[in-house]
Amino acid sequence: MYLRILVPIDGSDAAERGLDEAIALAQQLGSTLRVLHVADARMLGAVACVYAPPEQLVDDWRIAGERLVPAALERARAQGVKAEGAVRCDSARSVDELILEEARVANAELIVMGTHGRDGLPRLLLGSDAELVQRESPVPVLLVRGPARPEQVAGAASPIGAARS
Repeated sequence: MYLRILVPIDGSDAAERGLDEAIALAQQLGSTLRVLHVADARMLGAVACVYAPPEQLVDDWRIAGERLVPAALERARAQGVKAEGAVRCDSARSVDELILEEARVANAELIVMGTHGRDGLPRLLLGSDAELVQRESPVPVLLVRGPARPEQVAGAASPIGAARS
């Protein structure tokens, strides 16, 4: 059961928590991890003209992924977990599509990923790759909530915040 676990990472606190959970599961189940970083070329529209030419930004994001994945592999292996990794970038495809394709190609039996827990306008603008993966995945998906944001902690004490949860 769950011999192959795919864990997408992006360097965020939520993804780190997802990686930690995937490593713990893999230890208990004797699973192999497939760590994936997707360089999100869709973000070009938001930042392309501000910092660098689009091609340079995509290269920088891919290079960042090429640093993240080996560090994640080292963490997993240091805890006795077999792990392999990949970095993907395809400007014609969305992050969720690339994650689902990787799950299929790697024969993953479970996807473990962090979620930022965005709501409201940030969710509308940035979307939720985790939700799309969960909705379309042919295999089970374990979503690991990232650290609580300050407004979530403050809202939890109020009746309005409690009703929203």
